[in-house]
Amino acid sequence: MNAMIDGYHNAGKQVYVLAMHTTRHPVSIAQLDNLYKHAHGFSTVDIDNRVRLLPALKNFLFSKQPNHAERFYHFAFMNKLSDVIAIFRPDVIQIESIFLSTYIPYIRQRSDAILVLRVHNIEYQVWQSLAKGAKNSLKRYYLTNLSERMERFEAKAWQDYDLLLPITSIDEKVIHSEGADTPCVVAPYGFEVKNISPSPDEKWEAYHIGAMDWLPNAEAMNWFLNDVWPGIHAAFPSFRFSFAGRYMPDKYKNANIAGVFCAGEVADADAFIAEKKILIVPLKSGGGIRIKILEAMAAGKVVISTDMGMQGIEATPGMHYLAANKPEDFVEAIKWCLENKYKAELISENAIALIRDKYEQRSIMKRVIDSIERL
Repeated sequence: MNAMIDGYHNAGKQVYVLAMHTTRHPVSIAQLDNLYKHAHGFSTVDIDNRVRLLPALKNFLFSKQPNHAERFYHFAFMNKLSDVIAIFRPDVIQIESIFLSTYIPYIRQRSDAILVLRVHNIEYQVWQSLAKGAKNSLKRYYLTNLSERMERFEAKAWQDYDLLLPITSIDEKVIHSEGADTPCVVAPYGFEVKNISPSPDEKWEAYHIGAMDWLPNAEAMNWFLNDVWPGIHAAFPSFRFSFAGRYMPDKYKNANIAGVFCAGEVADADAFIAEKKILIVPLKSGGGIRIKILEAMAAGKVVISTDMGMQGIEATPGMHYLAANKPEDFVEAIKWCLENKYKAELISENAIALIRDKYEQRSIMKRVIDSIERL
């Protein structure tokens, strides 16, 4: 989202940022005051979006909408949205979550702006994957029901926009397969390419970084540490793996796993990854695109990932990254890297070239803005 805000601004457009300041992801007032000084306007609305048992049960029993949509529908935000529309009079309103589509009727009454949805992922696919992996039958039933609600909600919402910006071509195909005929422009995460360069102080060790309140990340780390890492450590006792992320569970912080270091939430993600050469991505569910993979490729890391982790990224296994879907695949990939460092470096160089060719911010934003202006 930040990359697109900067992309519009750098293209000479006036941008007003209206954000929910939620209880689940709070930011200090001091930090908020320093954000988006370059924007035409920046406002936040305090929103309590905690997951509560009784509202969730009421939604499950009496509503056809996914619980997420109801949790983000607040009159305080609606009133602020009305004020911003009246004052700023936007030509385009870009929405950054499918669950904010509940505000569309309200927006249409007050503005003739072009409505754009940034499709970060196909939400129902994320929860569909989590449902399949749930071992508890009651949890699996609830998640399956939730994913079905999301699929209906998303398919209907996509039709209500003037333009969709899916983050991958795979997501674009899903949108069309669900019957939506809304125009689409594939707009992946973009880099200011001139700013990317590998660190000169890398060590041949591995890392993972990701917010642990996102269920696919939590699922991935559970699988990697329990099922994958023992084989890696047995084969390479001196090889180190570090992982970090927001909302890190205490069970990881307090775990004593040989060869593994849990950094918890780090103040500087770039500093955390700078000296580590290998990114491990053990995702088994999810959707959209893994920005951390693109950032790692841009920084000259060697990426070892499952097929799910690489979903949506136009990369070729063996050329831009190493594919690993089973525990023994990760062991073999790490063995290959350690024994063939020169060839592994070539893979990282190919990945940098891929980023320069496919994920340059200016060309992505030009496609988006040209499509908006045609509308």
